[in-house]
Amino acid sequence: MDDPFQRPSVGAALFYRDPVAALAWLERAFGFTRTMVITDTAGQMVHAELKVGDGYVMIGAEWADHVASPASTGGRNTQTVHVRLNQDIDAHCARAQAAGARIVRPLTDEFYGDRVYQAGDLEGHVWSFGQPKRIVTREDAERESGLKITGWPAMSGKA
Repeated sequence: MDDPFQRPSVGAALFYRDPVAALAWLERAFGFTRTMVITDTAGQMVHAELKVGDGYVMIGAEWADHVASPASTGGRNTQTVHVRLNQDIDAHCARAQAAGARIVRPLTDEFYGDRVYQAGDLEGHVWSFGQPKRIVTREDAERESGLKITGWPAMSGKA
């Protein structure tokens, strides 16, 4: 029997001043799929989950002093959520921008073989999106970047 609550080992949780608006915006801008919404007896959203590829993201309100939206911290982020796409990243970026995302890092082909961009959402969380475009060996990545790299994923033959 499949466990409906089985999830990947790691998921992200982000906090918003207006989590209801954020939930709708994330669906529209980034194409995420709403899978769960929990409300309290007053009808306020207390928790929501969005499917993102084979992962998930939890969305909630600023419910305690130790959680905050970037909108409440002067726009500062202490993390970025990265999403690996298996779709046209250029179209994804255009969709996000059309929905009002602030592109904080434009589409770029990276030395490690991915095409990436970063976008700020309606409350200032920064999201990173990448799509594999080419297979790169560690040696090629070191040569292109000028960096010393320890560890590198095994080459599967697919980008």
